[in-house]
Amino acid sequence: MLSGYESAYDAVSDARHWSGRKLLPKNRVEVFLAEPWRPGAEAEYRAARSFGARIITWFDPKYPQRLREIPDPPALLYVLGDVSLLRNPSVAVVGARGCTLLGLQSVERISSELSRFGITVVSGLAAGIDRQAHMAGLSGIGSSIAVLGAGLDVHYPPENEDVRQALELRGLVVSEFGPGTRPEARNFPYRNRIISGLSLGVLVGEAAARSGSLITARLATEQGREVFALPGPLGQPTFAGCHRLIKQGAALVESAEDIVRTLRYQFSAELASVPKALPVQAQPAPAQPVALTAYPRPPAAPPAVPAQAKALPANLTDEERALLTGLTQEGKVHIDALIQALGWESHMVSRRLLVLEMQGLVRQWPGMYYSLT
Repeated sequence: MLSGYESAYDAVSDARHWSGRKLLPKNRVEVFLAEPWRPGAEAEYRAARSFGARIITWFDPKYPQRLREIPDPPALLYVLGDVSLLRNPSVAVVGARGCTLLGLQSVERISSELSRFGITVVSGLAAGIDRQAHMAGLSGIGSSIAVLGAGLDVHYPPENEDVRQALELRGLVVSEFGPGTRPEARNFPYRNRIISGLSLGVLVGEAAARSGSLITARLATEQGREVFALPGPLGQPTFAGCHRLIKQGAALVESAEDIVRTLRYQFSAELASVPKALPVQAQPAPAQPVALTAYPRPPAAPPAVPAQAKALPANLTDEERALLTGLTQEGKVHIDALIQALGWESHMVSRRLLVLEMQGLVRQWPGMYYSLT
């Protein structure tokens, strides 16, 4: 119904015609016009504002386009943190609460690699795999988004309070549930459809045969998203769900590169729509990416000798050309050196490098060093 109007105000103002437009049955329109919902809606709005939550409706330009495309998108989102992450290319990483050390280590490695690519890691703020995915995502410039099955004023689970605070400061926390909503079991399938809906693909890091993560994988398939799964030891019950997904056609994943290569066309399309960088002279001093102490950044290498202009393809943007002229085939340049030399924000450099890598023009080396291919 919302897609038929330009704003929520226009939709409500036209409520008397909903029945004639076949949007709602006449009896339900009459109930709506009586406004029994108004006191509760006003109380919910005041409660959200009381703790600083922002409300993003279907009509807000910041409402993520990917979420609009799923069969049952939420009418609004309550958010705390960096709203700009909703426009970033994202991959969901989900899995078991009771997981193995292997699962935790694998998810940590892949999620941190995704974030260093500039890809946002989306998960559900549960214990185990979700927690590890968020922590690793926060270690890089891609950051992380948590989708809750409760109101934003309900801090659950309590053992993840440290991650929750970090997400509010350096990432994003999202919920479609109003303030005061408790984390009841029936809420989590609704949460899961948003986790997959925000993402271009879903990685199941570790899941038993009856894991709730398999619900997210199923929803991802229904939404047209890619599904990935981490293999585990044969006979390990907590990986039985992952093995089943692989048998059903999910892509077996060993590294973030496997995910990026599978999604390279979707990433390229999204990153190509990112606004172009300002000229170097107009750029403010770049903010340093936030990293957890467990993931130190290597020192920047000295800028490399610029590549010859004649070696660059003719169909590049000015920003891509500027990046390539700071690289050579012989030397490796750290991303920090490129950020400093160009004067751009870190996420802009990372996104452009990812596009160039997908075009086969740039190679990434361990430690976030880059060279021409």
